[in-house]
Amino acid sequence: MTSPGRPPAASQLTLSQIMDQHHTNLMGTVHGGRILNLIDSAAGVVAARHSDGPAVTAAMDETVFLQAVRVGDVVHLHARITWAGRSSMEVAVRVTADRWDRDVPATTVATSHLVMVAVDDDGTPRTVPPLLPQTEEDHRSFRQAEIRRRHRLALRDALARPVALEVTV
Repeated sequence: MTSPGRPPAASQLTLSQIMDQHHTNLMGTVHGGRILNLIDSAAGVVAARHSDGPAVTAAMDETVFLQAVRVGDVVHLHARITWAGRSSMEVAVRVTADRWDRDVPATTVATSHLVMVAVDDDGTPRTVPPLLPQTEEDHRSFRQAEIRRRHRLALRDALARPVALEVTV
């Protein structure tokens, strides 16, 4: 049985980690793949909290890397559900970083939106509770998530149509 709806604040998460040399790429900064892994993990927790069980990643949209992350930075992932449908949910993740040894404001280094699908023990999609936006920010995020969903579905439909190739001689 699906539980009653819940607000975004009920499942939000902040995850923090210090980046070290094991996380670096050939440029000497933290590998983008490591940041993506953390984003996916945070989104998974938020989706599982909202849906009362496991959820898998169906899509990772609009990941934007704004600044490099360096060794010694403390990375903070702020994840929050922005939309819920029948079995899928959108989770927004904002990644900030600050230096572990300096008192400077955290800087946003990446943002991402993920579509997570709640699944049962057999991997079959299951119903999730509705999202109940509470604040103006919640309502704005919900409307924006609906726009991203329409775009994803339109793109999927457009790509599924056969493409006629023009041959010119």
